[in-house]
Amino acid sequence: MTGQMRPVEVVIFARKTGNLILERYSMAFQHKFNDTSAPFIASRGILLPDNPVFLDWRTRRALTEDAYEAKECLAVLKLIKPGDVVMELGAGIGYISTLIAKQTKAERVHSFEANTDLIPYIKKVHQANNVQNATVENAVLGVGNAITTFYVRRNFLSSSLDPMDGSGVVCEHSVPILDINETLKRIAPSVLVCDIEGGEVELIPKMDLSSLRAVVIELHPKLIRKHGVKRIFDAMHAAGLVYFPRWSDAKVVCFRRDWQ
Repeated sequence: MTGQMRPVEVVIFARKTGNLILERYSMAFQHKFNDTSAPFIASRGILLPDNPVFLDWRTRRALTEDAYEAKECLAVLKLIKPGDVVMELGAGIGYISTLIAKQTKAERVHSFEANTDLIPYIKKVHQANNVQNATVENAVLGVGNAITTFYVRRNFLSSSLDPMDGSGVVCEHSVPILDINETLKRIAPSVLVCDIEGGEVELIPKMDLSSLRAVVIELHPKLIRKHGVKRIFDAMHAAGLVYFPRWSDAKVVCFRRDWQ
């Protein structure tokens, strides 16, 4: 490695050479200084900064092939109507919120993401695509208001609220827990989009779903099992939101109030 390298280049070099210590410190450096020198990846008309801290090779490939979150993309594009207010739980890299903001006639998109390190990246995705009607908050939705810990791991995709055994943890962030029903009252969404890696099984049954016209959820049956899937379907049906098979596909399930 010769000459002066940008943080994003150091991460790439570290991964190619298998230098895990260099990769960890270069990732932390890039997090701190928020390097903006990377080029963009185009996917479904959306531009995403090509930052290897957040986009591994599998994600890059899926993005370039327009295969990233393909089932969820189809569902939101079909379900969202002009004037809808969308609440997204689990913003990820900002892809779905940008797709909704740019390619539907939703009035607003309110996204929530637990991973503090993703927030600047999501905002850059919104900025790169001139998104004016989407916001993102660094928060976990739950019952009551409190503080929890988010664990960022060297394998970024393994970062979560679960401390597990502490292995691979690069850093920890204190993240606010916002009361889900107070937040629903504040936003008054008509559509819910949810992908929270199994957290849906505890959260959905506690939500006041009365304002919602439609819901798109990515289920995680390996984590929530059969009884968890049943709890979510029961909560939806009890609220008058009926399973809509036409735009559901495997683990991505849709519910609608407004169909016969």
